[in-house]
Amino acid sequence: MKKVILVLTFLWALFGTNLVGGDSALTHVTFIPQWIPQAQFAGYMMALEKGFYRDAGLDVTILRGGPSSPPLEALKSGSATFCTVWLSTAVQQRSSGLKLVNLAQIIQRSALMLIARKSSGINALNDLNGRRIGLWQGDFKIQPDALFQLQHLNVIEVPMYSTVNLFLKRAVDVISAMWYNEYHTLLNSGFSQDELTTFFFSDYGLNFPEDGIYCLEETLKENPKVCKSFVQASLQGWIYALNHKEETINVVMRCAEAAHTGTNRAHQMWMLAKMKDLILPVGNKTILGALDEGQYKLVTTTLLSLGLIDNPPLFEDFYRSQK
Repeated sequence: MKKVILVLTFLWALFGTNLVGGDSALTHVTFIPQWIPQAQFAGYMMALEKGFYRDAGLDVTILRGGPSSPPLEALKSGSATFCTVWLSTAVQQRSSGLKLVNLAQIIQRSALMLIARKSSGINALNDLNGRRIGLWQGDFKIQPDALFQLQHLNVIEVPMYSTVNLFLKRAVDVISAMWYNEYHTLLNSGFSQDELTTFFFSDYGLNFPEDGIYCLEETLKENPKVCKSFVQASLQGWIYALNHKEETINVVMRCAEAAHTGTNRAHQMWMLAKMKDLILPVGNKTILGALDEGQYKLVTTTLLSLGLIDNPPLFEDFYRSQK
């Protein structure tokens, strides 16, 4: 009961009365992103803020994600109708028997990277041999493990969690990072770009699309109209967010402050700018929200080669466009 009260208190502080006891004429659904409130999820915040969900006939509750609230667990338990997760994670889960379906692919390319100090003598991939590398665990290890295997690198893996402190304290030589998040955190910590060596997985044949919108297959079968409405309103929210940055950051900061995330406006503005590059990459012909079959095959082939899946789901079973 205490946990429920805390969740409701957070939602009330975040969005006011719109999320508690909504209009009975609307269909109530819940959505959980995979991390805490930040500009990575600005499109959903703006879809709620600007009434796009309500206009689509939906009363949407946005739950707080993060390490203590895994989105797929919320989906399986029924506490969430929709969630965001990485494509590689969803493929693994579907291959293992969880009937996930991708309704829309939001982030079209990988933002995952490794960062080292140039002063440590790391300037090329081969320089990673024998080095201590701080890695996020679980889903975030798929691309690093693939890179090390493909490049025949022997590294010392050190589990890393939610901060860059291991790197700042020189406990590791290299860390995992997201281009839109931890990389900027290091720049704000006093590093210049010239002092850092960066390795983007997208530059080494591991350009995995990341955040997508997912639900269970049974949800899509039972409520196809609701699924389509949620996706289309979310895409509308993303278009608005990317074209109204100052207003969007005001909303993001309100949500972040209510959740006590400890961020700042400059960091969230950086993140939102990078999200535009990831959601609408220059030269990418894939339309907003679509999952490219070639990118899907890249992910499934890599997971197969690593022994992380045995039976890749068919593309037409996995991806159910709501455009």
